[in-house]
Formats: sequence, structure tokens, C-alpha cells
Amino acid sequence: MKLEHEKIANSYSTKQLVVLTSLRILIGWHFLYEGLVKLCMPEWTAKEYLNGAVGLFAPLFKAMAGSEFAMTLVDTLNVWGLILIGLSLFIGLLSKPAKIFGIVLLAMYYLAYPPFPGLAANMHAEGSYWIVNKNLIEIAALSVLYFFPSNYQTGIDRFLFATKKQK
Repeated sequence: MKLEHEKIANSYSTKQLVVLTSLRILIGWHFLYEGLVKLCMPEWTAKEYLNGAVGLFAPLFKAMAGSEFAMTLVDTLNVWGLILIGLSLFIGLLSKPAKIFGIVLLAMYYLAYPPFPGLAANMHAEGSYWIVNKNLIEIAALSVLYFFPSNYQTGIDRFLFATKKQK
């Protein structure tokens, strides 16, 4: 009896698999690269980013920035979260939980600097946004990948789940 994810993945055309796999790999590369850059910069910290937060959750983010313990935890989780999520998506290994953690991490970034009308200017923005920014788009893309997984056909999960199925 086939598992649900196998039924879904087996119904994809080759073009669909190529597009879904490409999207997973590209998002994985983005996460992985962002994490590696931060890891290679020993002076990097999210403190300035958190201190500049705007919107409803700004007090929470600023409180994090005010605690040395919290900053150590936030910086470590951010760097290694980006690296592990990125690597997982890039190679298609345990990518279902990686997609969930990626969505949560991106949601935190979005909530720190929501592009809503009337909020202070966003010093971390790469452009001009109104409600929709790159974090929200990447959340949507990860959601698509979550509901239309390709890693069971084109990632390492294919072998991991095939081994589990045989046992």
C-alpha cells in the first residue's frame, strides 16, 4: 500500500517535478547561503535588526535584543536554523520539517518588519513593499512545496522513506 506522499509525487509530470524540485533547491540555497555568510562573520548579530523592529511584535523583539542570553540564543538559532533548513531543502533530506521551520523563521522576519502602511520606514528592506514582501512570498513558496512535495521523488528522502517502507 502506497503512502499518501508517494501517491501525490507519482502523479506529477516530469515538468512539474523539475519545477517543484528547482523551487526547493533554490529556496534551500537561499537559506543555506544566508546562514553560511552569518557563520563566517564572527561579529554578526541580529541585535540591530531586533532593536529596529516595528509593528505589533516590536516590544518582544526589542526585549530579545536587550538580553545577552536571548541574543546568544537568537543568533545561534538563526545561523544554524538557516544552515540546517537550507541544507535540508537543498538535498531533499527531512524536508517536510525543514519547510515548517522555514515558514516559522520567515514569519518571524516578516513580523519584525511587517510592510504595513503607517509603520516606520524599514531600514532592512531591499525595496519598497506594501503588505507583500520577499519573506511572505518565500512563505507562500514553502507552503506550496509542503503541500506538493517533490523530495520523495527527487531528494534524499526518496531513499530514506523507501528504506522505511521496506522494513
